[in-house]
Amino acid sequence: MLNKVPEVTIFFWVIKIMCTTIGETAADYLNENLGFGLTNTTYVAGALLAALLLVQFRLRRYVPAVYWAAVVVISVFGTLITDNMTDRYNVPLTTSTIGFSLVLAAVFGAWYAVERTLSIHTIVTTRREAFYWLAILFTFALGTAAGDLSAEKLDLGYAVSIAIFGGLIALVAVAHYRFRLNAVLAFWPAYILTRPLGASIGDELSQHDHRYGGLGLGTTGTSYLFLGCILALVTYLSVTRRDAALPEPA
Repeated sequence: MLNKVPEVTIFFWVIKIMCTTIGETAADYLNENLGFGLTNTTYVAGALLAALLLVQFRLRRYVPAVYWAAVVVISVFGTLITDNMTDRYNVPLTTSTIGFSLVLAAVFGAWYAVERTLSIHTIVTTRREAFYWLAILFTFALGTAAGDLSAEKLDLGYAVSIAIFGGLIALVAVAHYRFRLNAVLAFWPAYILTRPLGASIGDELSQHDHRYGGLGLGTTGTSYLFLGCILALVTYLSVTRRDAALPEPA
């Protein structure tokens, strides 16, 4: 089958960051504004994610609408994993951040041991796609924990966290484009860092806290704003196929 994921373009990074923002605000919107509660929100997001991944795995090529819908929902579900650990089971953010880092490292280790590559340009088998989505899930869980740790536990606030994670992504970009860091080694750290960046952006826009900052737009308005932007970009990509990639040799 053809490569099941999009080419890494500016569209990829813009939509990815907006998806991570949605993961933060939509989880809060369902949990608090609509009164679902943390448990029911987790069940709903988990069921929707399972349905979307079933459709995604049955496809033989990259379909923008299905792929990005799965990314949005896996962003919400990854956020809820961390929220459950923090709010229901009182797991410290430092512990969950370290724990998810170790789990993600184990996923990458198993992926490379089996496939001998971590490249997203060769997601052309079901097994590789399974490793890909498992890694994506834990990047979101890790990013949520790291973002909350930075903004709230360490008292840095949302704006400072945006600057920190944005700066780290810039360093990865410089290492890749200026110092020729391997594309795969550059991609995954940048992908991981977009999660706490997007979460901090979401909190900065939606929250209003005298301690951590925020513009106070609310989770409803922020969620719908970013969902509308994602829908417009995905529609554009579905028509133009600007981000469709041909498979490379395995």
